[in-house]
Amino acid sequence: MQEYIDFFARNPVLSLIWVALLAMFIMSLVKSKLTKFKTVSHQQATLLINRQDAKVLDVRGADEFKKGHIVDAINVPLSQIKNNQLGAVEKFKNDPIIVVCNAGISSSQAAQVLVKAGFEQVYNLHGGMTDWNAANLPVVRKKKR
Repeated sequence: MQEYIDFFARNPVLSLIWVALLAMFIMSLVKSKLTKFKTVSHQQATLLINRQDAKVLDVRGADEFKKGHIVDAINVPLSQIKNNQLGAVEKFKNDPIIVVCNAGISSSQAAQVLVKAGFEQVYNLHGGMTDWNAANLPVVRKKKR
């Protein structure tokens, strides 16, 4: 124990950084336990889609959506969700909904809004379309006319 005290005394900046990182790690664990939506991997998302007929909500912009999206995904940009324009997905309030973006960050914001709006089973796709494409899972592309 004395070695730790000596280390902290000799390296105050490094010690403060370590304490800050530990606090951030604990806060992220607590936050993940308190959120009302779950984060799922692409394997879990595939199971939800195939077994529970989960709906996929893609919150990217229309241009990104056209470049490639999950089969049967519904495109509602994040800006519309933040403005509570949920008409396209309102009928799926009781169904499982998997929210997707490029990397899983914007979709977590959308998932929080959906939970507040009364959606019961909301999931965030971890890694978003980046991980989905990396796993070589099926993607639909809109043809240019």
